[in-house]
Amino acid sequence: MAPSTFNAPVPGVPFYTPQHLQSPGTPIKSDAKIPTLFTPLTVRGVTMRNRIIVAPMCQYSTAPWGDQIGALTPYHITTLGHYALKGAGLVFIEASGVQPNGRISAHCPGIWSDDQIPGVKAVADMVKSQGALCGMQLAHAGRKSSTCPPFISAQFKKGSVRATKDVGGWPDDVVSACGGEDFTWDGKRSDDPSGGYYAPRGLTVEEIEQLVQDWASAAERSVKAGVDVIEIHGAHGYLINQFLSPITNQRTDSYGGSFENRTRLLVEIIQAIRAVIPSSMPLFLRLSSTEWMEETDLGKKVGSWNVESTIRMTNIASDLGVDLLDVSSGGNHPDQRINMFDSKDYQTKIAAQIRREVRAAGKPMLIGAVGLITEAEQARDIVAEAEGQDSKHDGSTREEAEAAEKMTDAQGGKVPMADCILVARQFMREPEWVLKVAWKLGIEVAWPNQFNRVRFPKL
Repeated sequence: MAPSTFNAPVPGVPFYTPQHLQSPGTPIKSDAKIPTLFTPLTVRGVTMRNRIIVAPMCQYSTAPWGDQIGALTPYHITTLGHYALKGAGLVFIEASGVQPNGRISAHCPGIWSDDQIPGVKAVADMVKSQGALCGMQLAHAGRKSSTCPPFISAQFKKGSVRATKDVGGWPDDVVSACGGEDFTWDGKRSDDPSGGYYAPRGLTVEEIEQLVQDWASAAERSVKAGVDVIEIHGAHGYLINQFLSPITNQRTDSYGGSFENRTRLLVEIIQAIRAVIPSSMPLFLRLSSTEWMEETDLGKKVGSWNVESTIRMTNIASDLGVDLLDVSSGGNHPDQRINMFDSKDYQTKIAAQIRREVRAAGKPMLIGAVGLITEAEQARDIVAEAEGQDSKHDGSTREEAEAAEKMTDAQGGKVPMADCILVARQFMREPEWVLKVAWKLGIEVAWPNQFNRVRFPKL
């Protein structure tokens, strides 16, 4: 074989990088002993090389003003590209504002302008050149916007610090489903210096209509930038979550009150995005499966968003063309009754419940588990299923989904708790986490060409 064969460049990217002899993070040998975690997952027109996804993680590292406002930088190429280099199947760009006032902080990225496309493309090119897929999470922070980055808040020994205009904030344009001092996230009034958030104003119907269009426009820009997957961020107390919950949505028009009305914004956003992206492109949705408010006095008084609400919404979203539900929880109210560090599997158990329910309803929706997934065996067991199966989801095969589930049961294998895992901060601690998991599980996987001399020793 000619030496040039081993030096062939990756096609379709605007820089030279050698093709890997085998895609990093994929098994050297395929046999029945390969755990599902290291098998491919096809969703519509794209295939992840394994079931490990780098979840969107806020980095607070873009310009707060000027020509480069909200644009991704070489910092993002470096961090996200490294996760792709070391074997992740899909790497998500962090929550990116569909409007300028949709950012969590003035230092968060955005995709509301064509000027922000080149930065996204640079990241997508790097991630894809290393064999991973690149995802974009579209977001609007709503009443949790115009804050300072956590590393600034920490200097004040506070959980959150309001971002004033002189540091790029927008105190007069923080929005939510409802407005006024009673709807400030932390319950602190604007004249209380200990408060970390601004009181929002309620969006008008006209503004909501524009917002829906801006989500669609952001999706179109993402497609132009070359991303493979789009995720709608509807969790953690951000704007969509604020509309879904009866605690934060007390509107009396067509966007408030009943379940149908409170979910109207999300339904319209899904429809608008699905209409402008290719039919071959997967669409993910992140929801807080519960806001952990059922046992609070407020939740008992006005109701709350819970797992049953999420299951109902998931069935609707599946029919609208959403391919995967990213199951998270909490973040919509400071009185939530959960200590996320008490258990490593609280969200995984919810994901498993939702998966059972939507499959029983005949929906082909895939389920992603997220939250404190740090250990190899833990990751393996979440997606473990009958041996010899490979999952595929093309967005329209309900009958195939039902048949696959029945086949899993018939073979005596366990039904997976989820179809893939999303891992966040563990990647910041260990960028080589995919390779380390494979090593701990005794699975020989491909490493990047450039790293072959420093592989982990055999166990």
